[in-house]
Amino acid sequence: MLGKSMLGKSMKAAAAALLVAAALAGCGDTPKVGTAAVVGGDRITVTSLSRTVRDWRAQFKTDPVANQMRANPNDPAEQMGAEAGESDVRGALTLLLNFRVADRLAREQGVQVSDGQTDQVVGLLNQQGGAASITLASGLPRSRTRDLARYLATQRLLMTRLGADGNPQSPQTQQAAQRWSQLFRGAADGMHIEINPRYGTFDAARGTVGPVAYRLSSPESGVDRP
Repeated sequence: MLGKSMLGKSMKAAAAALLVAAALAGCGDTPKVGTAAVVGGDRITVTSLSRTVRDWRAQFKTDPVANQMRANPNDPAEQMGAEAGESDVRGALTLLLNFRVADRLAREQGVQVSDGQTDQVVGLLNQQGGAASITLASGLPRSRTRDLARYLATQRLLMTRLGADGNPQSPQTQQAAQRWSQLFRGAADGMHIEINPRYGTFDAARGTVGPVAYRLSSPESGVDRP
């Protein structure tokens, strides 16, 4: 059964997975109008992303526990939100992309995450301060609580299969984390992810959707280029 130490490790590793997502680069052609991102051939629409962030902002304001978690740099949930970037929109988009990559990775590795296993993680998150509040502290609305729990359950199962022993400091767990990172990167690379430039650019070093990068005007043309 997943204990508090393992849960804390999983949530911290979830933040680390955001760094691993450097393979989410490969921004290819600009997605069609109305598309925030394309991942594995599926669209994340501008409308759905905007609604997600709008709902999160409204709910986060009224949840003091989530606010305290996000303000505490030692809290794993806040770390996930911090790694997602300064922008609410970019942070939410990064997490949504990572959820989909984790699902793809689970299929590639033949791992099935049951509803019961997801429920178990929800229960453990509730013991850590509230699953809904942790989700809000991570930068997503309460409606995404089970998505977050499924992500953590997926990571836990794969890390265990890769040799993690529940001790974050053990060589076995460290090696499993490295292998998870490699597999995650490979799964993301195979999904041909494209990000709409209006939401920023992909930061390969941090593995997140970063701010829009503007280039200086071309001396030859005098035209500002994004």
